[in-house]
Amino acid sequence: MSQVWADAARSNAPPADLAGHGRRQTAQRMPAWWQVAAPMALSGLAGLAYQIVWTQQLGTWLGHEVGALLAVVAAFFGGLALGAWALGGRVSRSTRPGRWLAALEAVIALWALVLVLVMPAAGALLLGWIGDEASPWRQWGVAFVGTALLLLPATAAMGATLPAMQRVLAPLRGAGYAVGGLYAVNTAGALLGVLAAAFWLAPWLGLSATACVAAGLNLACAAMAWRWLAPLQRPAPADATLPGAAAPASAPARRSATLWALSACGLLGIGLQVVVVRVLSQTAENTVYTYAILLAVYLLGTAAGGALYQRSLASRRDSGNLRAALVAVVVLSVLGALLTLSFAPALKALLLPRPDAGFQAALWAEAGLGLAAFLLPTVAMGALFSHLAVQARDAGWALGPALAANTLGAALAAPLVGVLLLPRLGPAAVLVALAAGYLLLLPASAWRTARAWLPAAGVLGLAVLGPPLQHVQVPDGGRLLSHADGVLAAVSVVEDADGVRRLHINNREQEGSSATRLADARQAWLPLLLHPAPQQALFLGLGTGVTAASASAPGLVVEAVELLPEVVQAAALFVPALATPGVAGAPQVRVADARRHVRAGGPLHDVIVSDLFHPARSGSGALYTAEHFEAVRQRLAPGGLFCQWLPLHQLDLASLRSIVAAFLQAYPDAVAVLATNSLDTPVIGLLGRAPGGAGPAWSADSLAARLAGARSLPALAGLQLDDPWAVPGSLLADATALRRFAGSAAANTDDHPTVAYLAPRLRNGTSDNPRTRLAQVLDGLQADAPAIFGPPADAAAAAWQQRLGAYWQARHQHLRNGMAVQPASSLQAMLAQVQAPLLATLQTSPDFRPAYDPLLRMALALHRDDPAAARRLLGSLQAAAPQRSEAAEALARLP
Repeated sequence: MSQVWADAARSNAPPADLAGHGRRQTAQRMPAWWQVAAPMALSGLAGLAYQIVWTQQLGTWLGHEVGALLAVVAAFFGGLALGAWALGGRVSRSTRPGRWLAALEAVIALWALVLVLVMPAAGALLLGWIGDEASPWRQWGVAFVGTALLLLPATAAMGATLPAMQRVLAPLRGAGYAVGGLYAVNTAGALLGVLAAAFWLAPWLGLSATACVAAGLNLACAAMAWRWLAPLQRPAPADATLPGAAAPASAPARRSATLWALSACGLLGIGLQVVVVRVLSQTAENTVYTYAILLAVYLLGTAAGGALYQRSLASRRDSGNLRAALVAVVVLSVLGALLTLSFAPALKALLLPRPDAGFQAALWAEAGLGLAAFLLPTVAMGALFSHLAVQARDAGWALGPALAANTLGAALAAPLVGVLLLPRLGPAAVLVALAAGYLLLLPASAWRTARAWLPAAGVLGLAVLGPPLQHVQVPDGGRLLSHADGVLAAVSVVEDADGVRRLHINNREQEGSSATRLADARQAWLPLLLHPAPQQALFLGLGTGVTAASASAPGLVVEAVELLPEVVQAAALFVPALATPGVAGAPQVRVADARRHVRAGGPLHDVIVSDLFHPARSGSGALYTAEHFEAVRQRLAPGGLFCQWLPLHQLDLASLRSIVAAFLQAYPDAVAVLATNSLDTPVIGLLGRAPGGAGPAWSADSLAARLAGARSLPALAGLQLDDPWAVPGSLLADATALRRFAGSAAANTDDHPTVAYLAPRLRNGTSDNPRTRLAQVLDGLQADAPAIFGPPADAAAAAWQQRLGAYWQARHQHLRNGMAVQPASSLQAMLAQVQAPLLATLQTSPDFRPAYDPLLRMALALHRDDPAAARRLLGSLQAAAPQRSEAAEALARLP
């Protein structure tokens, strides 16, 4: 809204403002149009680049809980408002506003460079003040005050730049300059800043380098303003209102009403942005690019509305009906946005008919969604805001206080709409409430005309009949078990016709299902069994709760951390014990940001398991950085183990290499493990150990003792981990192989979050699939037993390592053979495909049960129709794996 306010305030400087001044001004050397346009464009570009960089940096350090996120937003807006209020008046009275503009741009640049150096230390200090067990109010207070103070020099200067620009441009209008185009350039710079920072600068240069580029642009603005604009002189205004404007007589009530209207306009406008972004996150990709695109559309619409007002409506500003007409248009357009959002999935299908159409096609589809939902409301809001700005000027308000009022209203939108209203009312009701809020801006006289009653009737109608805006895909024969609109996301549980329950966040990411219990439980127990004697286990991310709840064992204390409270509630539909905290066998669940929880300190853990976080989802990439992996290492007890699970079916190889490179920075002796032998949802784990503890990091003897003692645990029943070869056989690569696989890939770091920008590209337009990526990983990762367990000390150890190597070879062979298997209509047809490959795999390693067990089951099933064929298959099994007794026992039982 700030660009629109500046445009509106400039557009209506009264002719008396320039009486006698135009002749004096033309005697000065006037700058060319481009000399004024260049600093305005660069200033807008830099400001939006800072917003993207600082929001990501502070969210990474202070956590992604609602309180921390809103504190950062409120602090940013608060700094802008304070700068506009405190400095705007002085700038408006200055006779040399060009010098003010140069100084403000220089302050922004210099403080941005200071933040590049101090942001990590400041973030760590604030995190320490928040602590591990902070209440929501303490976290919000520390994050807000700390962020406000940290950013204040830059944000206050930003808040005063628009009054300075307005003051600089006022005399140029008298010299015949087309200043309306100059503000269009400023808005174009802001749009470019959003897109350049999100699509180019941050992905390729990193956040700090992006901030440095923006600082360079501010310094260029300062130099341009000092060289070209500082010489321009402006006579001191006759009073303290808008520069050069004679304050008309205005009742105090009217003066206050104009500021209240501007504040309400800021609150309702940003509130609309909050709701639309939340609803579209259920249809759009919800990545770092999504927010940038929607922000760009929002800026485009509000700027277009301001330009429309300036070009076509400003001359009618004295009309008593104009405000009522603009309010009516805004209300109807907001209601239209509600109806448009109800068709968002169908519109997405129209804009992107094929999911594999390509990354750029997906971005254009998101832009189309944003334009459909945002454009008309934002254009109408921009025009209304411009008119309210003119009324504030006519009431005698300077630019600074008016801009501060609007900005403070915008700052209230996130907590009021996002925290209080959305979770309680749902997005449809909130949109109706926002439309009703605009009705309060109508003048009293408008209620005698259709300009008020028509939009009011629309609000009432949609309040009663409006769609719920819950975009949840329920399969045929299925049902929706639960749905919750939270502050950060919408969480739902859907059950299909077969009774399989699935957890979804924003209707896109499947966070687990009741059909994946075996895989989920193995993700808990593989790292637990690789530790010699775990007593404290921490799970980062809850999901369905199956993984953390499966880690039930005598003497083992299990904790879990989950960011979304709605996920914790939904998990009770998968693990009923989670519905009653403190029940035996249920993990202790804490609602918190995993990164902040780890960094805040607290007790040490023997095992920490990080769940499957979709790498493309906004914010998830921060859980795959080198800094986070190092922070986890600090929370491990001596000899403790950390396992980071990676969803290969949601991760491209470039992102995987970047994550591996980051993991190796914190755990140089890391190894990789394969969770299951799934071909369509392969999951890879990176395992690292903290220094200390008894014996070597990876000990075959310690592992054998641990497996022997844990084999009788009830929690392991059905997980296929009772085989002494299953756990060591899951190892996929040693540290040397991981380094070779990572190659020259840049490590994913807080400052250079490559995964956040690379992973979204996998979602559309990829030519490979999970099986192809798994095959490439198998080709690139190889495990060497002596490299993991050390050189064998005796012949028995050498024989054990040789058998383990054969097991790994058989596993790779088994997975590659499985990729060639086609669906079959009968048992005999399936057996014809798999019998020879499985027997060949057993010849490589008779210990490899994933090849033995399927053939055993098929032989027993085949006996009903072809006893002779069943006996031949059992005989082949007995010959391939003579150390196993199941085939011989089955043969003995057969008649």
